[in-house]
Amino acid sequence: MQATMNEQKLNDFVMKMVGDMSAAISLASVLFGEKMGFYRALNGTGPTTAAKLAEQTGTNQRLVQEWLNSQAASGYLDYDAKNATYELSAEHAMALANEDSPVFLAGGLDVLAAVWRSDEKLMEGFKKGTGMGWHEHDPRLFLGTERFFRPGYQAALLPAWIPALEGVQAKLEAGAKVADVGCGHGASTIIMAKAFPNSQFIGFDYHDGSIKTAKDRAKEAGAKDNTKFEKASATEFKEGEFDLICFFDCLHDMGDPIGAAKHARHALKPDGTVLLVEPMAQDTVEGNINPLGALFYSASTFLCTPNAVNQGGEPALGAQAGEGRLREVFREAGFTRFRRATETPFNLILEARP
Repeated sequence: MQATMNEQKLNDFVMKMVGDMSAAISLASVLFGEKMGFYRALNGTGPTTAAKLAEQTGTNQRLVQEWLNSQAASGYLDYDAKNATYELSAEHAMALANEDSPVFLAGGLDVLAAVWRSDEKLMEGFKKGTGMGWHEHDPRLFLGTERFFRPGYQAALLPAWIPALEGVQAKLEAGAKVADVGCGHGASTIIMAKAFPNSQFIGFDYHDGSIKTAKDRAKEAGAKDNTKFEKASATEFKEGEFDLICFFDCLHDMGDPIGAAKHARHALKPDGTVLLVEPMAQDTVEGNINPLGALFYSASTFLCTPNAVNQGGEPALGAQAGEGRLREVFREAGFTRFRRATETPFNLILEARP
């Protein structure tokens, strides 16, 4: 028997889909504007016109006019109908134009572009059960990930996360040995290395291209004297006797998170510490039915879980693992102490000790 159709529910869902489609293509417009330098040109200049922005950026006025209209319609720019001008507010500039802002988000949109380009490989991985390795994605994923996470690390790692760990800051100031596992382009490694010149930092990542970029980033930042980067997986890096081992937004991507935690346990000094930064999540699906959960579950569908499955995936945690599952991973790995050191609206900052 066919279910009775609720016409209002149907209409509400169609409008939700229209809104989601609008948001998706609006973000493509944001990514385009960020790459074209439009937001940087608009930042702090007050009301402007298409003619002025086109002249300032060396672009076509009619095409710029359409981009400005899309931004006004999407709520990214303020539009003054009386004077036919467009303005980037100081608040919106924090997310769209200011790369030093803790809420700069535009740089991370390359992640979405990379996902769209990977659809055929992902579909094959879903059907065959092979997932898709991080290294198989479009290179924009690696840059977008760096630019998405770096503002949060810059804002919170030194003033909040490290001080929340028991005795770690004093060790870093005096001179400690630190591993940054799954370091990617080395943003977190370099932030710590510049802040604690007496300590030595080693970034590990299984992806060749990311290790090369991390070395370049360290040189550019003037942090090469107390950093090095090596290609190695989380279960295979050879160094040991670490005072601190960090996993920044990466443990849930790994095919063998328990094995990674066990390897960290053996590589730590007896009084060492693991700093685990993971996406904010509750321990149940229903607890994550919200906009943040939608973002993280979707990213995990295309990036995190396929990579974990590609690497073996036992268990494939996913980006919304939650504190309870992460605690169990470290318990199985032999850690006896595990606590939430602090948190942000987007992150769980967890401390594990032998």
